Amino acid sequence: MIYEDQAMHLHERVVDAADGRLPEWAEAGPTRRAHMDRVATLLDGWGRALGLPAQDRARWRAAGWLHDALREADPELLRPRVPDDMRALPGAALHGPAAAARLRAEGVEDEPLLDAIAYHTVGHPSLDTLGRALYVADFLEPGRTLLPEWREELRGRMPMELEDVTREILGARVCHLVDRGVRLQPSTVAFWNALACTHAPRAGV
Repeated sequence: MIYEDQAMHLHERVVDAADGRLPEWAEAGPTRRAHMDRVATLLDGWGRALGLPAQDRARWRAAGWLHDALREADPELLRPRVPDDMRALPGAALHGPAAAARLRAEGVEDEPLLDAIAYHTVGHPSLDTLGRALYVADFLEPGRTLLPEWREELRGRMPMELEDVTREILGARVCHLVDRGVRLQPSTVAFWNALACTHAPRAGV
């Protein structure tokens, strides 16, 4: 299991978010904030189960609170604010990179945390343990009502089976997009390929 950097200094924004205090620029109503709270609670529990130190659990909670900080902003107002290579994303996926860009501009230098927020909707091969945990928690938080038995079973395997659960969720989402005829984002394909490589069958099996 990969553990986080215990010596990293936490930016004030991260400390505030870990305690559920969102930036003043956040655009998220009560229902959205309840979702973010549930994601942060899942992540904190998983971090505790993994034996992460308090500082890293704070980072994980902050990711849960910050990932949807701009979810209710106008996507077309966010598009010019994201990095050039992410401006072609669908509108519904722009809030992650926009929030990460805003945090980076304010001085947050925790790149794994920023990547987790930026890519939590589409995935990316650069995602570390925190990034994958956020990707999973956003999908599995108990407020989501579609396929509740499957989600409950996956939650029961977390966090010790993080890699396998991430692969199962990503595979299901990719199949859903393919069935709908939706174009796959390059980062999503690369994320799948990275996960598939770690689970490649042995020759002759």
